[in-house]
Amino acid sequence: MGDEELLKRVGMGDADAFRQLYHNTDRTVYSFILSIIKNPQDAEEVMQETYLKIWTSAASYQSQGKPLAWIFTIARNLCYMKFREQKRQADLGLDELEGEETGQVCLPLENMADAMVLQSALEILKEEERQIVLLHASAGLKHREIASSLHMPLATVLSKYNRAVKKLKQYLREE
Repeated sequence: MGDEELLKRVGMGDADAFRQLYHNTDRTVYSFILSIIKNPQDAEEVMQETYLKIWTSAASYQSQGKPLAWIFTIARNLCYMKFREQKRQADLGLDELEGEETGQVCLPLENMADAMVLQSALEILKEEERQIVLLHASAGLKHREIASSLHMPLATVLSKYNRAVKKLKQYLREE
């Protein structure tokens, strides 16, 4: 049974279908989230929120043939919410340090800056290109596995990956 059929069944409250969907997608979704968040604990938290949102929203899923893309959209939005939450906390922390300069590197802010650079670089890519690059680079999936997950021909995945890498190289040279 494909992920799209599983999502339909999850939308009807089928817990077994949800378990199977989780089993089919958990590694890929976690890698995708980790590539954005860069912190394993936060990535695990966002992943739990992602699957909770899938469970509660599956009934509203509109079949477009790519359930993994829908799942990635949920995960990405939750990642952005996490960044906003972290920024608020960092802002509060900076207020408390008012007038104090410790001279130490603030790792949460450094990590956030790295994530923002990565995010801005990835924004120049089309959605499918971004997914392919992240699944290959951060999740370590082979192009064949990506093609299978995204229901695309292998040649299309390879072409989109090569095009995306060229765009990223060009963008990073300009920065």
